[in-house]
Amino acid sequence: MAIASKDALVLVTGASGFIGGHCVRELLEHGYRVRGTVRDLNATDKVAHLRALADQIGGALEFAQADLSRDAGWSEAVQGCDYVLHVASPFPLEVPNHEDDLIRPAVDGTLRVLRACAASGTVKRVVQTSSVAAVAYGREGSAPKVLDEDDWSDVDHCTPYPKSKTLAERAAWDFIESLPADGRFELAVINPGMVLGPVMNADAGTSVEIICKLLKREMPACPHLGFAPVDVRDIAIAHRLAMETPAAAGNRYICAGDHVWIQDMAKILAGEFNPKGYRVPTGRLPYPIMWIAARFDKVLRLALQYVGRKEEVSCAKAEKELGWEMRSVDRSLLETGYSLIEHGLVPARSA
Repeated sequence: MAIASKDALVLVTGASGFIGGHCVRELLEHGYRVRGTVRDLNATDKVAHLRALADQIGGALEFAQADLSRDAGWSEAVQGCDYVLHVASPFPLEVPNHEDDLIRPAVDGTLRVLRACAASGTVKRVVQTSSVAAVAYGREGSAPKVLDEDDWSDVDHCTPYPKSKTLAERAAWDFIESLPADGRFELAVINPGMVLGPVMNADAGTSVEIICKLLKREMPACPHLGFAPVDVRDIAIAHRLAMETPAAAGNRYICAGDHVWIQDMAKILAGEFNPKGYRVPTGRLPYPIMWIAARFDKVLRLALQYVGRKEEVSCAKAEKELGWEMRSVDRSLLETGYSLIEHGLVPARSA
C-alpha cells in the first residue's frame, strides 16, 4: 500500500510523552497533518511545546482527549485519520503493586485503539510502539544469541513491565488476524531499546531518568546494568518509515544499538560534563550496596531485577527494509545531558 499524500492525517497516541512528542515533530516536519491524544485537554501546559513547534514549522496540529483506561474518546480521536502511531503505554519508575496494574492498561488500551481504528473505515495502517522488552526477556536460561524479530520474551518468566509489552504486542497481532480480510487494516510494530535523546520539555521520559541521576550524582557509583540504547529522534524516524514503507505491513522492527553498560555511559558523560563542574560517578556499585540503596530508591528497586544481564539484539531488519539508520550512542548521551540541563531537570554548573 502506498501513502496517498504527504498531507494525510496521522493520529499519535500519547502525543505529550517522550517518544510521542518526537513523533509529532517528525510528522510535522514531513508535511503530515497531526492529531495527538492527551488524557486531559485542559492540561494545556503538557502540549504547549508541541503547539509552539507546530507554529514554528507551520504545520497542522490538533488534539483529542482519550485515555487508554476508558472507551470514551477513541472513536472521535481516530475519525478521519489515515494512519495511527500508537505510542502511548504505561512505563513505570517503580515496581507495581500488582502486575495487572501494568498489563491491563497496556493490553486493554491497545485493543481500545485498534477497535476504534477498525470501526473508523478510514485508517489504513497502525504503527505500534512495542519494545525490545517484548523480544529479549524471560530468556535468561537460554543459550546466548543475538536476538531478532523472530524472538519473543517468555511471559511465564518475565517481570511485569516486559510481560505487559509482550502481551500488548501479541494482542495487537491477534486482533489484526481476527478481522475479516475485507475490513482489515495493516499493522507494523517498532521495538525500541533503551530510548535516550533530548527531552522536549521538563516532563522527561522514564528512560532518561538514569542520565538525570548520573549527572546529579544521586548514585555513588554505577549499578551493573546495561541496555541496547537508541535515540528518540531515530525512533520517531522509524515510526514514520514503518508508516510510509509498503513492505513494512505485517512486520515488527527492532530499533536498538549494541549493548552498553551504564558504567560505560557514565564514562562518556563524565568526559564531557565533569570539566564543566559535574561529578558523574564512574565506579562500579557493588550489588550488596545497590540492594540496600534500593530500599530507599524506587528506580534502583526496579533495576535490581536486571543486574548483570546483557541485551543483545539486531536492528539489521530495520536497516535493510526501512532504510533506517542510528546516530551514535555518544551523541545521544551528550545531547540527552545538555537537554536535561536546558530544561532545568539537572542543575546548571560551572567549572
